[in-house]
Amino acid sequence: MPVSELPPYRVRDLMHVGRDGHELMCELLARAVAAVKLSSGLILNTFDAIEAPELAKLRRDLAVPVFDIGPLHKFSPAAGGSLLRQDRSCLEWLDAQAPESVLYVSFGSLACMGARELEETAWGIAGSGVPFLWVEEALRHRAVGGFWTHCGWNSMAESLGEGVPMLCRPSFGDQMGNARYVEHVWEVGFEVGDGGVELERGAVEAAIRRLMAESDGAEMRARARELKKAAAECTGEAGSSELAIVKMVAHMLSM
Repeated sequence: MPVSELPPYRVRDLMHVGRDGHELMCELLARAVAAVKLSSGLILNTFDAIEAPELAKLRRDLAVPVFDIGPLHKFSPAAGGSLLRQDRSCLEWLDAQAPESVLYVSFGSLACMGARELEETAWGIAGSGVPFLWVEEALRHRAVGGFWTHCGWNSMAESLGEGVPMLCRPSFGDQMGNARYVEHVWEVGFEVGDGGVELERGAVEAAIRRLMAESDGAEMRARARELKKAAAECTGEAGSSELAIVKMVAHMLSM
């Protein structure tokens, strides 16, 4: 069922965390809205090229300035958080792969799935015949041609900024709505399976082949490249995100 006030959302795309956490989520959202109204400004990790209508609506509805300064990862190189020597062998393996031939897999730090679905997903990925990498911080590599993601906002913004199309398996919070945008607004990926049904390996294999080897996957990849260019323009000299940072700093200094 569509939500007329929030296109292109359906009811199933609205933020939720399951029956047990419903009241807590409502309280969290209410506090967030109240905090925004009391704030001196709203800073968002997004960019004009992907959310221009949404940003325009926020600016109409809010009495505080809105600064869209993303995607933030484009302003600085990736940095490892470990003090230990890191294993770079996966990057060496990526260097040996053809451009855009590898599926990058990441479920995030909070997303969870049952043991059976995890097993089916793993076997489906392996059975697809597509080279894959199940580690952190690989999206920028030229060999990566697809991203299996839970659709958390930061992961999705990075994927858009790097021009990598997505296979979406959202589980809670804003992830369902994010996946809806990936598939139906930006058209740079699609949701795998029905959110309420456990995945089977055959569906996983088919989804991966569609993204990595079939014609509509190539079209998604082409659109993702265009969004990468748009992100670079937004974060480049005199781009909308860079100008937003300048305005944000000026606003903070004037307070």
